[in-house]
Amino acid sequence: MRQAGRYLPEYREVRARAGSFINLCTTPALAMEVTLQPLRRFGFDAAILFSDILMLPWALGQELRYEEGEGPLLAAVRDAAAVRALDVARLPGAIAPILETVRGLRTEVGDATLLGFAGGPFTVACYMVEGRGSKDWEQVRRLAWSDPALFGGLIDLLTEQTIVYLSAQIDAGAEAVMLFDSWAGVLAPSLFRAYVIEPSARIAAAIRARHPGVPVIGFPRQAGTMLGEFVRVTGIQGIGADTSADLTVVARDVPAAVAIQGNLDPQALAAGGQAMAHETDAILAAMRGRPFIFNLGHGIVPDTPPAHVAALVSQVRAV
Repeated sequence: MRQAGRYLPEYREVRARAGSFINLCTTPALAMEVTLQPLRRFGFDAAILFSDILMLPWALGQELRYEEGEGPLLAAVRDAAAVRALDVARLPGAIAPILETVRGLRTEVGDATLLGFAGGPFTVACYMVEGRGSKDWEQVRRLAWSDPALFGGLIDLLTEQTIVYLSAQIDAGAEAVMLFDSWAGVLAPSLFRAYVIEPSARIAAAIRARHPGVPVIGFPRQAGTMLGEFVRVTGIQGIGADTSADLTVVARDVPAAVAIQGNLDPQALAAGGQAMAHETDAILAAMRGRPFIFNLGHGIVPDTPPAHVAALVSQVRAV
């Protein structure tokens, strides 16, 4: 799910040259290089655009920086004035370098599928409201309950701009797009429906209307029992299952025509050996006979030995 990253020494070299993380994401030559690195090493079936879900609020004018050991830091959006300050007119110019990266990649990935992506509106809002990463997102959840008009307005804005952003990626050459709602699982069911399912359904419908035939893959992480409802209401073509999901249950709840993606534990990949091989065999057996994309259940961890990734690819391809 994160093909490029700190587990590759060649990535770390490019990251050092880039200076800031935002510079890495918005310099086409560098973003193309780190997108292609894992494709060269392992020959994956797809390459996902190297970028970050917070490029959208950054493009809308929200202050953003990345600090070593702290992750992203943003100027928190918690009132109507802060929401009004977000400038949709900035978006086309700000994302232009990212779209240039997509256009360049389209000619470089060969037979591999080029995936674009964006953060789910709720997950992007989490960082925008909290101002940084969090384990429980208290400020976000409290705002969603206490001021649904304000929070709903922010979600609406992000939903519309995500449609614009993903459509632009497709126009530039992305053959499928993925919607990462990494923090969807922190919400109560009523809020999950309002701020995860409904915005995702709007995005998927808009992509279908503007780009018929371009698949949309959803990833409402830790959706649990809400996963089937998410798939049925949004009408997406693929669903990412997180590490905690039982794929036999997912397969029961998800229509047979919808591709399932997942869900090896990133720590199993880092451990390698028999534990990884056994878990991989179990996943492949559970998904036999239906559309399936083998992948991790969340992002690859930095200390993963590249040799373990190579062994995993060989095992999956041997089936």
